[in-house]
Amino acid sequence: MIKTSFSIITICIALALSHTLMSQSDYNHHTHGNGPGHDHLRDSNLGTAEKLKLVTGQGDFVFSWDKVLTDAFPRDAIQFEPRMHGGFNEDPETGIVYTGIPGYGLCSISPDLTKWTTIGTDERLKDNIHGIVFFVHKGVKLLAVAQEGKRVLVLNLEGKIVSEILKPTGNEFKFDKANKFFALEDSNFGVTDVTYLDGIIYAAHGYSKGDFILTIKENNGVWSWSDLAWGGKGDLPGQFQTAHGVYAHENHILVASRAAGQVVKFTKNGVYVDIFDNIPEGSLVCNVSYKSEHYFMNALKAMGDQKSAPIYVHTSKQLKSVIVPGDLGIPDLTNIHQVWPHVITAPDGSKQMYLLVHGWNKGKYAVLKLDI
Repeated sequence: MIKTSFSIITICIALALSHTLMSQSDYNHHTHGNGPGHDHLRDSNLGTAEKLKLVTGQGDFVFSWDKVLTDAFPRDAIQFEPRMHGGFNEDPETGIVYTGIPGYGLCSISPDLTKWTTIGTDERLKDNIHGIVFFVHKGVKLLAVAQEGKRVLVLNLEGKIVSEILKPTGNEFKFDKANKFFALEDSNFGVTDVTYLDGIIYAAHGYSKGDFILTIKENNGVWSWSDLAWGGKGDLPGQFQTAHGVYAHENHILVASRAAGQVVKFTKNGVYVDIFDNIPEGSLVCNVSYKSEHYFMNALKAMGDQKSAPIYVHTSKQLKSVIVPGDLGIPDLTNIHQVWPHVITAPDGSKQMYLLVHGWNKGKYAVLKLDI
Protein backbone atom coordinates (compact mmCIF):
# COMPACT_ATOMS: atom_id res chain seq x y z
CA MET A 1 0.00 0.00 0.00
CA ILE A 2 2.83 2.38 0.95
CA LYS A 3 4.67 1.50 -2.29
CA THR A 4 1.53 2.19 -4.37
CA SER A 5 0.96 5.58 -2.69
CA PHE A 6 4.60 6.54 -3.26
CA SER A 7 4.26 5.68 -6.96
CA ILE A 8 1.13 7.82 -7.31
CA ILE A 9 2.88 10.79 -5.64
CA THR A 10 5.89 10.39 -7.94
CA ILE A 11 3.66 10.41 -11.04
CA CYS A 12 1.86 13.57 -9.83
CA ILE A 13 5.16 15.40 -9.27
CA ALA A 14 6.37 14.39 -12.73
CA LEU A 15 3.17 15.64 -14.36
CA ALA A 16 3.39 18.95 -12.53
CA LEU A 17 7.01 19.44 -13.55
CA SER A 18 6.18 18.59 -17.16
CA HIS A 19 3.36 21.16 -17.17
CA THR A 20 5.71 23.85 -15.81
CA LEU A 21 8.31 23.20 -18.49
CA MET A 22 5.71 23.24 -21.26
CA SER A 23 4.36 26.56 -19.97
CA GLN A 24 7.85 28.07 -20.08
CA SER A 25 8.27 26.97 -23.71
CA ASP A 26 5.28 29.06 -24.81
CA TYR A 27 6.41 32.45 -26.11
CA ASN A 28 5.81 35.34 -23.73
CA HIS A 29 3.93 38.49 -24.72
CA HIS A 30 3.63 41.94 -23.21
CA THR A 31 2.32 45.26 -24.39
CA HIS A 32 3.94 48.67 -24.25
CA GLY A 33 1.76 51.67 -23.56
CA ASN A 34 2.44 53.01 -27.07
CA GLY A 35 1.03 50.77 -29.77
CA PRO A 36 0.71 47.01 -30.00
CA GLY A 37 2.69 44.63 -27.84
CA HIS A 38 5.66 42.67 -29.08
CA ASP A 39 6.66 39.06 -28.70
CA HIS A 40 9.93 38.18 -26.99
CA LEU A 41 10.29 34.42 -27.25
CA ARG A 42 8.96 31.81 -29.55
CA ASP A 43 9.74 28.08 -29.34
CA SER A 44 10.30 27.27 -32.99
CA ASN A 45 10.18 23.55 -32.22
CA LEU A 46 9.21 21.69 -29.07
CA GLY A 47 12.12 19.29 -29.64
CA THR A 48 15.02 19.56 -27.23
CA ALA A 49 17.48 20.31 -30.06
CA GLU A 50 15.75 23.60 -30.89
CA LYS A 51 16.61 26.79 -29.02
CA LEU A 52 14.12 29.48 -28.16
CA LYS A 53 14.15 32.17 -30.84
CA LEU A 54 13.88 35.86 -30.03
CA VAL A 55 11.23 37.63 -32.09
CA THR A 56 9.54 41.01 -32.09
CA GLY A 57 6.35 42.37 -33.66
CA GLN A 58 2.73 41.34 -34.02
CA GLY A 59 0.32 39.80 -36.50
CA ASP A 60 1.74 39.29 -39.99
CA PHE A 61 4.86 41.31 -39.16
CA VAL A 62 6.95 39.39 -36.63
CA PHE A 63 10.72 39.51 -37.17
CA SER A 64 13.86 37.81 -35.90
CA TRP A 65 17.52 38.79 -36.24
CA ASP A 66 19.30 37.28 -39.25
CA LYS A 67 22.84 37.17 -37.91
CA VAL A 68 24.28 35.50 -41.04
CA LEU A 69 23.15 38.31 -43.36
CA THR A 70 24.11 40.93 -40.79
CA ASP A 71 27.61 39.46 -40.71
CA ALA A 72 27.90 39.91 -44.49
CA PHE A 73 28.84 43.51 -43.67
CA PRO A 74 32.33 44.02 -45.18
CA ARG A 75 35.16 43.10 -42.81
CA ASP A 76 37.31 46.05 -43.88
CA ALA A 77 34.45 48.47 -43.12
CA ILE A 78 33.86 47.37 -39.50
CA GLN A 79 36.09 50.14 -38.17
CA PHE A 80 33.74 52.67 -39.83
CA GLU A 81 30.47 51.04 -38.72
CA PRO A 82 30.10 53.11 -35.50
CA ARG A 83 29.91 56.25 -37.65
CA MET A 84 26.96 55.04 -39.75
CA HIS A 85 24.34 57.78 -40.05
CA GLY A 86 22.48 57.18 -43.30
CA GLY A 87 19.96 55.00 -45.09
CA PHE A 88 19.18 52.73 -48.03
CA ASN A 89 17.48 52.74 -51.40
CA GLU A 90 16.99 50.09 -54.05
CA ASP A 91 16.82 49.39 -57.77
CA PRO A 92 13.42 47.66 -58.03
CA GLU A 93 14.40 45.97 -61.29
CA THR A 94 17.56 44.26 -60.04
CA GLY A 95 17.00 44.22 -56.28
CA ILE A 96 20.42 45.80 -55.69
CA VAL A 97 20.45 47.97 -52.55
CA TYR A 98 22.54 51.14 -52.19
CA THR A 99 23.88 52.74 -49.02
CA GLY A 100 26.88 54.63 -47.67
CA ILE A 101 29.41 54.06 -44.90
CA PRO A 102 31.15 57.27 -43.74
CA GLY A 103 34.89 57.06 -44.31
CA TYR A 104 34.49 53.90 -46.40
CA GLY A 105 32.31 54.97 -49.31
CA LEU A 106 29.20 54.37 -51.37
CA CYS A 107 28.23 50.69 -51.50
CA SER A 108 25.93 48.34 -53.36
CA ILE A 109 24.51 45.25 -51.66
CA SER A 110 23.64 42.22 -53.79
CA PRO A 111 19.95 41.26 -54.05
CA ASP A 112 20.52 38.29 -51.71
CA LEU A 113 22.21 40.66 -49.21
CA THR A 114 25.38 38.55 -49.09
CA LYS A 115 27.88 40.72 -51.01
CA TRP A 116 28.90 44.35 -50.55
CA THR A 117 30.78 46.29 -53.24
CA THR A 118 32.16 49.83 -53.12
CA ILE A 119 31.17 52.14 -55.97
CA GLY A 120 33.33 54.91 -57.39
CA THR A 121 36.62 56.43 -56.31
CA ASP A 122 35.61 60.06 -55.80
CA GLU A 123 36.62 61.12 -52.28
CA ARG A 124 33.32 62.97 -51.84
CA LEU A 125 31.59 59.60 -51.65
CA LYS A 126 33.40 58.92 -48.37
CA ASP A 127 31.57 61.83 -46.73
CA ASN A 128 28.44 60.76 -44.90
CA ILE A 129 25.58 59.81 -47.22
CA HIS A 130 22.71 60.83 -44.99
CA GLY A 131 20.02 60.08 -47.56
CA ILE A 132 20.00 58.30 -50.92
CA VAL A 133 17.62 57.55 -53.79
CA PHE A 134 17.85 55.35 -56.87
CA PHE A 135 15.90 56.59 -59.89
CA VAL A 136 15.57 56.33 -63.66
CA HIS A 137 15.69 59.61 -65.55
CA LYS A 138 15.24 59.70 -69.32
CA GLY A 139 15.99 55.99 -69.44
CA VAL A 140 19.24 56.25 -67.44
CA LYS A 141 19.69 54.72 -63.97
CA LEU A 142 21.10 57.23 -61.48
CA LEU A 143 21.61 57.81 -57.78
CA ALA A 144 21.27 61.02 -55.79
CA VAL A 145 22.79 61.39 -52.32
CA ALA A 146 22.25 63.99 -49.61
CA GLN A 147 25.38 64.88 -47.66
CA GLU A 148 24.31 67.16 -44.83
CA GLY A 149 26.32 70.35 -44.48
CA LYS A 150 27.99 69.78 -47.83
CA ARG A 151 26.07 68.95 -51.01
CA VAL A 152 23.68 66.87 -53.07
CA LEU A 153 25.38 64.64 -55.62
CA VAL A 154 23.86 63.03 -58.70
CA LEU A 155 25.89 60.11 -60.05
CA ASN A 156 25.67 57.07 -62.28
CA LEU A 157 25.75 53.49 -61.00
CA GLU A 158 29.51 53.26 -61.61
CA GLY A 159 30.05 56.11 -59.15
CA LYS A 160 30.85 58.85 -61.66
CA ILE A 161 29.61 62.23 -60.44
CA VAL A 162 27.18 63.80 -62.91
CA SER A 163 26.35 66.96 -60.94
CA GLU A 164 27.17 68.55 -57.59
CA ILE A 165 24.49 70.80 -56.13
CA LEU A 166 25.71 73.14 -53.40
CA LYS A 167 23.93 75.41 -50.93
CA PRO A 168 21.42 77.79 -52.55
CA THR A 169 22.36 81.47 -52.64
CA GLY A 170 18.89 82.91 -52.03
CA ASN A 171 17.42 83.67 -55.46
CA GLU A 172 16.54 80.19 -56.72
CA PHE A 173 13.01 79.62 -55.44
CA LYS A 174 9.50 80.95 -55.86
CA PHE A 175 9.21 80.76 -52.09
CA ASP A 176 10.26 83.87 -50.18
CA LYS A 177 10.95 82.11 -46.88
CA ALA A 178 13.52 79.85 -48.51
CA ASN A 179 15.18 82.68 -50.45
CA LYS A 180 15.39 84.90 -47.37
CA PHE A 181 16.88 82.10 -45.31
CA PHE A 182 19.59 81.14 -47.80
CA ALA A 183 20.48 84.81 -48.39
CA LEU A 184 21.54 85.08 -44.74
CA GLU A 185 25.28 84.93 -44.12
CA ASP A 186 24.84 82.49 -41.24
CA SER A 187 22.42 80.14 -43.01
CA ASN A 188 23.50 76.53 -43.23
CA PHE A 189 22.96 73.72 -45.71
CA GLY A 190 21.20 71.04 -43.67
CA VAL A 191 20.12 68.66 -46.44
CA THR A 192 19.01 65.32 -44.98
CA ASP A 193 17.35 63.17 -47.65
CA VAL A 194 16.38 62.96 -51.32
CA THR A 195 13.70 61.34 -53.44
CA TYR A 196 12.66 61.50 -57.09
CA LEU A 197 9.33 61.92 -58.87
CA ASP A 198 8.50 62.83 -62.48
CA GLY A 199 11.84 64.34 -63.43
CA ILE A 200 12.40 66.22 -60.16
CA ILE A 201 14.66 65.45 -57.19
CA TYR A 202 13.09 66.49 -53.90
CA ALA A 203 15.54 67.32 -51.10
CA ALA A 204 14.61 67.52 -47.42
CA HIS A 205 16.44 70.34 -45.65
CA GLY A 206 15.67 69.48 -42.05
CA TYR A 207 18.93 69.96 -40.15
CA SER A 208 18.39 73.68 -40.15
CA LYS A 209 16.27 76.59 -38.97
CA GLY A 210 15.26 76.68 -42.61
CA ASP A 211 13.13 73.55 -42.53
CA PHE A 212 12.14 73.12 -46.18
CA ILE A 213 11.54 70.75 -49.05
CA LEU A 214 13.64 71.95 -51.99
CA THR A 215 13.69 70.71 -55.58
CA ILE A 216 16.36 70.02 -58.20
CA LYS A 217 15.86 69.64 -61.96
CA GLU A 218 17.97 68.57 -64.93
CA ASN A 219 18.74 70.72 -67.95
CA ASN A 220 21.07 69.50 -70.73
CA GLY A 221 22.54 66.85 -68.46
CA VAL A 222 23.23 69.22 -65.55
CA TRP A 223 21.24 69.13 -62.32
CA SER A 224 20.61 72.40 -60.45
CA TRP A 225 18.07 74.00 -58.14
CA SER A 226 14.49 74.25 -59.41
CA ASP A 227 12.12 77.02 -58.28
CA LEU A 228 9.72 74.84 -56.25
CA ALA A 229 10.16 74.90 -52.47
CA TRP A 230 7.82 74.78 -49.49
CA GLY A 231 7.52 74.28 -45.77
CA GLY A 232 9.45 76.19 -43.14
CA LYS A 233 9.76 75.46 -39.44
CA GLY A 234 6.47 75.57 -37.52
CA ASP A 235 3.40 73.71 -36.35
CA LEU A 236 0.96 74.75 -39.06
CA PRO A 237 -0.18 72.29 -41.75
CA GLY A 238 2.56 72.06 -44.35
CA GLN A 239 5.30 73.18 -41.97
CA PHE A 240 7.95 70.97 -40.38
CA GLN A 241 9.79 70.22 -37.20
CA THR A 242 12.93 68.72 -38.76
CA ALA A 243 12.04 67.49 -42.24
CA HIS A 244 14.30 64.47 -41.89
CA GLY A 245 13.09 61.98 -44.51
CA VAL A 246 11.39 62.40 -47.89
CA TYR A 247 9.85 59.63 -49.99
CA ALA A 248 7.89 59.61 -53.26
CA HIS A 249 4.95 57.22 -53.39
CA GLU A 250 1.85 57.02 -55.58
CA ASN A 251 2.47 60.42 -57.16
CA HIS A 252 2.75 62.12 -53.77
CA ILE A 253 5.62 63.28 -51.55
CA LEU A 254 5.78 61.97 -47.99
CA VAL A 255 7.87 63.85 -45.42
CA ALA A 256 8.95 62.48 -42.05
CA SER A 257 8.77 65.50 -39.75
CA ARG A 258 10.89 64.04 -36.97
CA ALA A 259 10.37 66.26 -33.94
CA ALA A 260 6.64 66.46 -34.69
CA GLY A 261 6.38 62.67 -34.87
CA GLN A 262 4.51 62.94 -38.15
CA VAL A 263 4.51 61.63 -41.69
CA VAL A 264 3.05 64.41 -43.83
CA LYS A 265 1.59 63.87 -47.30
CA PHE A 266 1.85 66.46 -50.09
CA THR A 267 1.08 66.64 -53.78
CA LYS A 268 4.16 66.72 -55.98
CA ASN A 269 3.68 70.50 -56.18
CA GLY A 270 3.91 70.91 -52.42
CA VAL A 271 0.22 71.20 -51.56
CA TYR A 272 -0.55 69.79 -48.12
CA VAL A 273 -2.88 66.75 -48.17
CA ASP A 274 -2.92 65.16 -44.69
CA ILE A 275 -0.86 63.34 -42.06
CA PHE A 276 -0.67 59.66 -41.12
CA ASP A 277 -2.94 58.61 -38.26
CA ASN A 278 -2.07 56.55 -35.18
CA ILE A 279 1.67 57.06 -34.91
CA PRO A 280 2.55 56.61 -31.21
CA GLU A 281 2.88 59.96 -29.48
CA GLY A 282 6.45 60.98 -28.84
CA SER A 283 7.88 59.03 -31.78
CA LEU A 284 10.74 60.83 -33.49
CA VAL A 285 9.93 59.51 -36.96
CA CYS A 286 13.04 59.63 -39.16
CA ASN A 287 12.08 58.05 -42.47
CA VAL A 288 9.32 56.29 -44.35
CA SER A 289 9.34 53.63 -47.10
CA TYR A 290 6.83 51.23 -48.64
CA LYS A 291 6.61 47.52 -49.47
CA SER A 292 3.92 44.83 -49.60
CA GLU A 293 1.05 47.28 -49.19
CA HIS A 294 2.48 48.71 -45.97
CA TYR A 295 4.61 51.65 -44.92
CA PHE A 296 7.71 51.05 -42.83
CA MET A 297 9.07 53.82 -40.64
CA ASN A 298 11.30 54.13 -37.62
CA ALA A 299 11.62 56.32 -34.59
CA LEU A 300 15.06 57.64 -33.67
CA LYS A 301 15.12 56.43 -30.09
CA ALA A 302 13.34 54.17 -27.63
CA MET A 303 10.25 55.21 -25.74
CA GLY A 304 9.23 54.01 -22.29
CA ASP A 305 10.76 50.64 -21.43
CA GLN A 306 11.71 49.76 -25.02
CA LYS A 307 15.25 48.41 -25.42
CA SER A 308 15.80 50.26 -28.69
CA ALA A 309 14.11 52.62 -31.07
CA PRO A 310 11.00 51.00 -32.59
CA ILE A 311 10.11 50.27 -36.20
CA TYR A 312 6.48 50.73 -37.22
CA VAL A 313 4.49 48.88 -39.87
CA HIS A 314 1.63 51.14 -40.90
CA THR A 315 -1.18 51.53 -43.44
CA SER A 316 -1.23 55.37 -43.13
CA LYS A 317 -4.39 54.97 -41.07
CA GLN A 318 -3.58 52.08 -38.73
CA LEU A 319 -0.52 50.90 -36.86
CA LYS A 320 -0.16 47.18 -37.60
CA SER A 321 3.05 46.18 -35.80
CA VAL A 322 5.71 47.60 -33.48
CA ILE A 323 9.10 45.97 -34.02
CA VAL A 324 11.75 46.56 -31.34
CA PRO A 325 15.16 45.32 -32.52
CA GLY A 326 16.49 45.76 -28.99
CA ASP A 327 14.47 42.69 -28.00
CA LEU A 328 16.52 40.54 -30.39
CA GLY A 329 19.86 40.73 -28.63
CA ILE A 330 21.57 42.77 -31.38
CA PRO A 331 24.64 44.47 -29.90
CA ASP A 332 25.01 48.28 -30.09
CA LEU A 333 21.72 48.85 -31.92
CA THR A 334 19.84 51.35 -29.75
CA ASN A 335 19.06 54.29 -32.03
CA ILE A 336 17.72 53.76 -35.56
CA HIS A 337 18.31 56.18 -38.41
CA GLN A 338 16.51 54.36 -41.22
CA VAL A 339 14.80 51.06 -42.00
CA TRP A 340 14.36 49.65 -45.50
CA PRO A 341 12.10 46.69 -46.47
CA HIS A 342 13.68 44.28 -48.95
CA VAL A 343 12.31 41.09 -50.52
CA ILE A 344 14.48 38.21 -51.72
CA THR A 345 12.91 35.95 -54.35
CA ALA A 346 14.14 32.34 -54.29
CA PRO A 347 14.67 30.25 -57.44
CA ASP A 348 11.34 28.50 -56.78
CA GLY A 349 9.57 31.87 -56.76
CA SER A 350 9.00 32.03 -53.01
CA LYS A 351 9.56 35.40 -51.38
CA GLN A 352 11.14 36.34 -48.08
CA MET A 353 10.96 39.82 -46.57
CA TYR A 354 13.81 41.41 -44.63
CA LEU A 355 14.28 44.75 -42.92
CA LEU A 356 17.64 46.48 -43.35
CA VAL A 357 18.40 48.65 -40.35
CA HIS A 358 20.77 51.62 -40.35
CA GLY A 359 21.71 52.49 -36.79
CA TRP A 360 22.84 55.81 -35.38
CA ASN A 361 24.82 57.05 -32.38
CA LYS A 362 26.74 53.79 -32.07
CA GLY A 363 26.21 53.10 -35.75
CA LYS A 364 25.41 49.45 -36.52
CA TYR A 365 23.99 47.61 -39.53
CA ALA A 366 21.52 44.79 -38.96
CA VAL A 367 19.17 42.58 -40.97
CA LEU A 368 15.84 41.40 -39.59
CA LYS A 369 13.95 38.47 -41.15
CA LEU A 370 10.18 38.16 -41.37
CA ASP A 371 9.22 35.17 -39.26
CA ILE A 372 6.93 33.10 -41.50
